[in-house]
Formats: sequence, C-alpha cells, structure tokens
Amino acid sequence: METIDRLEPYVFSILRIMVGLLFMQHGLVKLFGFPTGAGFPAFLSQTWFEGVIEMIGGGLIVIGLFTRWAALITSGEMAIGYFMVHAPKSFFPYVNGGNLAILYCFVFFYLVFAGPGPISLDALLWKKKGSSASS
Repeated sequence: METIDRLEPYVFSILRIMVGLLFMQHGLVKLFGFPTGAGFPAFLSQTWFEGVIEMIGGGLIVIGLFTRWAALITSGEMAIGYFMVHAPKSFFPYVNGGNLAILYCFVFFYLVFAGPGPISLDALLWKKKGSSASS
C-alpha cells in the first residue's frame, strides 16, 4: 500500500489531464467542428460561450495552470447546463441525458478544492507540491 499511496498524487494528476482533454474536446467540437465537422457558432452566442469555456477551461485543466479557477468556472458551466438543458426533461439523470454534465460538474468541483496535483504548471511555477495558492 505504500507504493500506491506514494503514486496517488501522480495518478490524480493523470485523472485531471484526461478529464481536461475530454472536456476540451466538447469545446473544439462546438467552436471548430473538430473532429465531427460541425461548428462555427454565431459569435457571442450561448453555444460560442460554452465552447470557449470548454476549450480554454479544459486546456487550462490539462496543463494544470490556474486549475482551481478554471475548475470553478467549468463546474459552474456544467451545473448551469444541467439545470437548463437536462433537468427539465426528467428528474432522473439517466433519462434526461445529464450523466456526463453531472460527472464533469462534480469532478471539476473536486478540483477546486484538491488543486492540480504535482504534474502541473501550477506546481512548477509556484513550487508547491499538489496545489497552488495562486490558482
């Protein structure tokens, strides 16, 4: 168990990177149609703002820069999205299609408190293992 305990912060960083990459993908699809072929929403439209938050917030989470702030904003976006789009369809997330929105919301909410982990620009720039006072 000592080995597992020692590796936990690094595996946590890998989780943060993967969640950020998956989230960033949503923004790339909304803004540029990559990789699906659709995209280019009207400038300053709701979809445009969603795409910007998802692409930039996801990117910041991937590299671990200003992680806590990026996670706070992305968590809020997912909460708003869930209640605006999914919750009116049904109380049950499986039925309303909101499972992913809830999952992102709570993973990002956790990152607000947990910080970026040791594999991050926050840790490198502010020399704190696991989190950053500035992020």
